[in-house]
Amino acid sequence: MIPGLDAHRFVRDGVGLAAWSGGAGPTVLLLHGYPQSSYMWRFLVPALLADHRVVLMDLRGYGESDAPSPDDLDHTYSKRAMAVDAAHVLDSLGVESVHLVGHDRGGRVVHRFCLDHPEIVTSAAVLDIVPTLHMFENVDRAMAEAYFHWFFLTRPCGLPEGLIRADVERWLRARFQGRHSAAYAFEEEALQVYLRAFSRAGAVEATCSDYRAAATVDLEHDVADRAAGRRVERPLLVAWGTEGYVGRSFDVPQVWQQYARDVRAAPVAADHYLAEENPEQALHALTTFWANL
Repeated sequence: MIPGLDAHRFVRDGVGLAAWSGGAGPTVLLLHGYPQSSYMWRFLVPALLADHRVVLMDLRGYGESDAPSPDDLDHTYSKRAMAVDAAHVLDSLGVESVHLVGHDRGGRVVHRFCLDHPEIVTSAAVLDIVPTLHMFENVDRAMAEAYFHWFFLTRPCGLPEGLIRADVERWLRARFQGRHSAAYAFEEEALQVYLRAFSRAGAVEATCSDYRAAATVDLEHDVADRAAGRRVERPLLVAWGTEGYVGRSFDVPQVWQQYARDVRAAPVAADHYLAEENPEQALHALTTFWANL
């Protein structure tokens, strides 16, 4: 998929997980967002391979990983389940310590991983998000318009699945339009990679279930952690696009300080898709963060 990486397939509880790895040095695990796949890291991987062991993984329901039936959200599409997937991949590769990096949905998995599996986390970075719980507790018109899909994708009775399946390509392209800086345009090749994965059987249903879990069981887990005083203990880099909704609407470091003990900040000149719109600044933010741990 990306030069310099070897392909792997691991199975956890019957779910096939697509992963790639290469390079040598401290291990970095990169987790993608919606509606993408590990291909979103294509601009960062070559530089990271120079002095890191790089691991990519497609979240369950996305990319080339299996999309199990969402009969039980808690055990299939909760961020807790996805974090266990990531831990399984790392264990299968013999990784004992890791720098986590997650964009969008992947960032929410990174947040949960830090809380559930802190023993192997060296550091973590989340790109262009504030915590799920904070988002749902601060809904206003601007959030509802910018993140309308958070509510649409949770609707029951197969409504979003049916509407998206009617024109998958139009839906997917709409997810990128208007959410990237004017200086950047997604390459058609990248859009086709994302479209092929998103169009496969079960993918639309799985990704809707991801969002339904975020609005239900994930919130239950987050509320329980807050009540127990649990926060991210490892150094946490929070990066955001200065042209996007998150950067315009939140004091991103201040929000994350309620959820993590050691927060470092890195604004990036981009909208939502930092690693593709401005890979140079995104990479600089990560490597500077790691150099100062």
